[in-house]
Amino acid sequence: RTMSPTQPLLADLTSAQMQHSLRAWALGAASAAALCLMVMASPRPVRSTGLYHAARPTPTVSSLGSAARPQALAVHSLAPGHIPSWAGAGMLPDATPQEPSRPAARQPPVAQSPRPLRTLGYAAAALIMGAWAYLNWGQGPAPPAPVAMCTVSAEKDLIKEEEVLGKLRRIIDPDLGKDVVACGFIKNLKIDAEAGKASFVMELTTPACPVKDMFQKSAKEYVSELQWVKEVEVVMTAQTPQAPSAQEFPGLAKVANIIAVASCKGGVGKSTTSVNLAYSLASMGARVGIFDADIYGPSLPTMISPSFTKLEMDPVTKAITPVEYEGVKAVSFGFAGQGSAIMRGPMVSGLVQQLLTTAEWGELEYLILDMPPGTGDIQLTLGQAVPITAAVIVTTPQQLAFVDVAKGIRMFSMLRVPCIGVVENMSYLEMPNGEKMFPFGQGSGDRVVEDFGVPHLFRVPITQGLSLAGDSGRPYVLEDITSPVSAIYSDLGVALVQEVAKINQVPPPEVEYDETTNCFRFRASSSGEVATIPAIVVRRADRSASSMDNSGTLVDPAAIPDTVRPTEVTIVGNYAVQIRWDDGFMQLSPYEQLAGLGA
Repeated sequence: RTMSPTQPLLADLTSAQMQHSLRAWALGAASAAALCLMVMASPRPVRSTGLYHAARPTPTVSSLGSAARPQALAVHSLAPGHIPSWAGAGMLPDATPQEPSRPAARQPPVAQSPRPLRTLGYAAAALIMGAWAYLNWGQGPAPPAPVAMCTVSAEKDLIKEEEVLGKLRRIIDPDLGKDVVACGFIKNLKIDAEAGKASFVMELTTPACPVKDMFQKSAKEYVSELQWVKEVEVVMTAQTPQAPSAQEFPGLAKVANIIAVASCKGGVGKSTTSVNLAYSLASMGARVGIFDADIYGPSLPTMISPSFTKLEMDPVTKAITPVEYEGVKAVSFGFAGQGSAIMRGPMVSGLVQQLLTTAEWGELEYLILDMPPGTGDIQLTLGQAVPITAAVIVTTPQQLAFVDVAKGIRMFSMLRVPCIGVVENMSYLEMPNGEKMFPFGQGSGDRVVEDFGVPHLFRVPITQGLSLAGDSGRPYVLEDITSPVSAIYSDLGVALVQEVAKINQVPPPEVEYDETTNCFRFRASSSGEVATIPAIVVRRADRSASSMDNSGTLVDPAAIPDTVRPTEVTIVGNYAVQIRWDDGFMQLSPYEQLAGLGA
C-alpha cells in the first residue's frame, strides 16, 4: 500500500495499529471459543435418577432384514400419595397420595457426550472465522510505521531526482545535439534531502572531451539553483566505446579508436603532424599510442626520445612491448634495432601488420597511425586489416598536392573510412610586420574541403621551432606549449575528439536509391526530413578530380547522359556516400552536398 504524501502520518499509523489490534482480538476470541467448545465436547459420566430412565433406542435388524420399531420412551408411574425425593416443595401441590409402587431398578452410570461431532464442528468453524478475520480485517495487512516513513521518503527522493535531471537537461552536447541526460552521461545520481546534497557522475565518451570543464561548471551552477540544494558534487569520468572489430587482434582489443594520418605525397610534414597530434591528445587527458608504419624510412625514433629505445618481444606470447615517452606508447620499425628495411612490398605489408597487431597497446582512447606516403599495398593492407575509425589528411598548398590528396581521400572512401580534417602544412610564412606570405601558393586545402565535404581545415605556418623540435627528439607541443602553432594542433585534437564522438554515437544520414523512379531519398540525421533527388542531378553535381580531364578542366555536366544509373551505394563513415555508376564512374558525394541538392 502506498501513501499519499499529503496524507496525515499520525492518523494513518493509528488506523494501522487499530487494525492490527482488532485482528489480534478476533483471533484470540475465536481461539478461546474453540477451546471451550472442545472442552464441552469431551466425554463425561451421566447417572440415572432411579425414578425414570430415558434411553436412546438402538435400532436392530430383524431376520427379515427390516429395522425393528424403536421402543417407546418408558416412564415409570408414581404411586398414589408418594412424593419422590427429587420433587421440590410446591412442585406437586395438588397431587393425591397413592399407593407406593415398586421403584424401578437403578441403572449403572452411562458415559455419554452431548453431540460430540457437532460441537467439534462448531470449534473448527470458530477457528476458521478467526483466521479469516485476522487476514482480511482492514483489507490486507497495514504497513507498520517505519515502512510508511520509508515510502514517503522514497517518493520525496524521486521527486528531487527528477528536479535535478530537469536542471541537467539544460546542458546540451554541442557535437551530438542532445542534452547530457538523453545522451546517458548521468550516472549514480544520489539525493540526501536532509543534508541538501546532490551527487552524480557525468560519464563522457572520452577523457579528452574539450567541453568537460564547461559541463562540470554548468552542472554545478544549474543544480544549485534548486532551493533545497546546498551542495553539489560532480565526478567527471569517461568510458570510451570499444571498437568491436578490433577484438580479433589481441593487441588491439582495448584500443577504442584508430586514427590514420596520411598524405599521398612525401615530405609534406605528415610525421610531424602525427607526433604533435598524439601529444596534444595526451595533454587533454586521453591515453594515446602512436604507430610508425613507414618501414622504408621510419622517422619516429628521431622525433621522440624514450629512455629505452628497443622493442621487446615476449618469448612465450610473442607480444611486442611498445616503448614509452611522456606517457605516449610508441612502436616503430626503427626501434627494432635494424634501421631502415630493404625488402619487397608483400613482406613489408606483413611486417607492418605484425608490428601493429601483436604489440601490447593496452587501454587506449586513440591510436595514431603514421601512414607511409602513397596509396599502395601497405595502406590498403592496414585499412582492410584493422578497423580505422577516421583519417586526417596532410597536404601542402600546391596544386600538385591537391591531386595526390584527392587520391588518398578516394582510397579511404573505398575502405569506408571518413576523413574528418585536412592539415595544410607550410601554409604561409608570417612576416615581422604581421603580414602573411604564401611561398607555395594557396587554395589547395580550401578545395579539398569544398569538393569532398571534409569538415575541418587547419593551416600550419612555416615555423623554425617546429622543424627544430622534430630533430631534437621532443615534440613541439611539449617544447612550446603557449605558441600559436601548439594552439593549432590543440584545435586539431579537439576537432578529432568531436568528430570521432559523432561517428561512434550519431547514426549517419539515410540514403536510399529507388530503382523505379531512379531517384535518391536522403534523410538527414538531425532534422529527419526526407528529400527526393533525381540520380542524374547527383551525378552532374560531382566536382571532384574524377570529373576533370587531363588538363584539369571540369567535364561539362550536360555531356553526361540521362540514362546513367547507380549500381551500388555505400555509406562512408559519417560524412558521405560512395556511388558506383553503370558506366564505371565512382563518385563520392558528401551529405552536405546531398542536403543542398534536396533543398
